Amino acid sequence: MTDHFKGRQFNQSVITFAVGYYLRYNISYRDLVEMMRDRGIFVHHTTLMRWVQHYSPIMRALWRKRHRRTFKSWRMDETYIKIKGQWNYLYRAIDDQGLTLDFQLRKKRDFNSAYHFLKRLLKTYGLPHRLVTDQYGATLKAIKKLTREGYLHKGVHQCSKYRNNLIEQDHRFIKRQQVRSASYQSTRAAARTLYGIETMHAIHKESRVCVKSFSVPLIELFFFARLPVILAY
Repeated sequence: MTDHFKGRQFNQSVITFAVGYYLRYNISYRDLVEMMRDRGIFVHHTTLMRWVQHYSPIMRALWRKRHRRTFKSWRMDETYIKIKGQWNYLYRAIDDQGLTLDFQLRKKRDFNSAYHFLKRLLKTYGLPHRLVTDQYGATLKAIKKLTREGYLHKGVHQCSKYRNNLIEQDHRFIKRQQVRSASYQSTRAAARTLYGIETMHAIHKESRVCVKSFSVPLIELFFFARLPVILAY
């Protein structure tokens, strides 16, 4: 077991509280400083930023390592993220239950981006029964190549605006972070933060599926109770 908190000035519960709240809710680092000050914890906003940048990739790697359960009907799409005044593209995939499969930030919305994202998705989860996308030309070209290479079977892919509404609605959580993304000054910082946000969103959705009968406060408590275990594993 790797201790990801060894040598830190603050203990594990403080760090997971700060990282968890920042990635789960649409708040700024300075807002989080005030929240922690009310709890008797005094920490600078740049320290919070370093925590988020450090732990987000770890969380993503651990989540991807353990997340193998998926339904066989997928939705794939991309959304726009502005970084240093330029539009970048966050490729995302979910299953028909709305659970996150994978995500990847790319500088361009083109054939190579769609091809590499889909290829990694298929290698991780295997062949789906149905893959639903929009009709963007680069995506269709990537799917044709993957079909020729044997990663997909003919008839699996479908273009359906109605069925793709599920992932379009799921984009809203990321879109809520647009105020944050206006301050992104590098692709590296944006990728680390967005991957942390996506991982938190994925864990939260999985937690809700596992505890359907729980009330909303209990769902949140369950979610944050899992975070220290996930990070410390």
